[in-house]
Amino acid sequence: MAASTRMDRRKTTLWLGIESSCDETGVALVAEQAGRTQIVGALLASQVYRHRPYGGVVPELAVREHSRNLPLLVARLFREASIALRELGGIAVTEGPGLASCLLVGNAYARAMGAALGLPVFGVNHLEGHLFSPFLEAEESISFPFLGLVVSGGHTILASVEGWNRYRILSSTSDDAAGEALDKIARLLGLPYPGGPEIEKLAARGNPKAFRFPRGFPEARDLRFSFSGVKTAVRYFLEKHAEERGDPAFLADVAASLQEAVLRTLCEKALWAAAGGGFRILAASGGVLANQRLRELLEAGCHHARLALHIAPSALCTDNAVMIASAAAWKSAAGLPASLGEDVDPGLPL
Repeated sequence: MAASTRMDRRKTTLWLGIESSCDETGVALVAEQAGRTQIVGALLASQVYRHRPYGGVVPELAVREHSRNLPLLVARLFREASIALRELGGIAVTEGPGLASCLLVGNAYARAMGAALGLPVFGVNHLEGHLFSPFLEAEESISFPFLGLVVSGGHTILASVEGWNRYRILSSTSDDAAGEALDKIARLLGLPYPGGPEIEKLAARGNPKAFRFPRGFPEARDLRFSFSGVKTAVRYFLEKHAEERGDPAFLADVAASLQEAVLRTLCEKALWAAAGGGFRILAASGGVLANQRLRELLEAGCHHARLALHIAPSALCTDNAVMIASAAAWKSAAGLPASLGEDVDPGLPL
């Protein structure tokens, strides 16, 4: 991805972002000028093919892939962007939350590179990266306050974002995150890992009103999230209808119905939280936001409620290094550079 000519390269600070919190190795170069960021280049090495036979992420395999891919990706990134290492102004790396062993690979590489080049290295909260990713390609600058909705395989969070480093969690999941639940349900349906995208593809051929599956804390005004119940309900439902599991139409209806139950829960609670908190902006991010049906529901709901909606581009919804580099660049421009801790933190809170 080439740098835009709208930025004066002489007045920009170039940031290298490194993301290795789970099973994606991401690197990116982002140019910052006067608080605005531009993607110079980004590369991502997916490990899906390595973990698919096991139905989930195997940390040992993930670490091997990160260790192998990271130096290759960084070298390729600078080469394709025609940028020399001496032009780099800072390095940003995910320090948590995530898998400890995976986080360590990215952190060790960032620290070594920073020491070799004499550059500052900033630790970025992975959730913070997601929280601000809806503004990565927005024409206007970030405006506070806003309601943040983060929906991924490991997190389902509603947060009041009142300024840099001023985040208040309004709600989070009491059990499975939405993405995690969809992955587990996909396994029940015999779909490959990762399950969320597979359910979306199957659901596109089904009727979302064919079956009614329960929703945890169904009242929109109750902002708590719970998705383990729908997972259990689907399991018992499939056991009860075992003779129909060979029917593609039946499976498509099941996928569409359970997906609708999960996605409408996310949408309705986000809209209720926005109305109750007086927010005028909803920023939605995380891997599950790559789901087109969820994007449609949020767009329709926000239009009706006269809410400004920001959603990260589909390619930047899942884990990536662009959001890590941009978060560090934005905070540095605001005079609030993130500091790198002495160690990674797998449970780092927002």
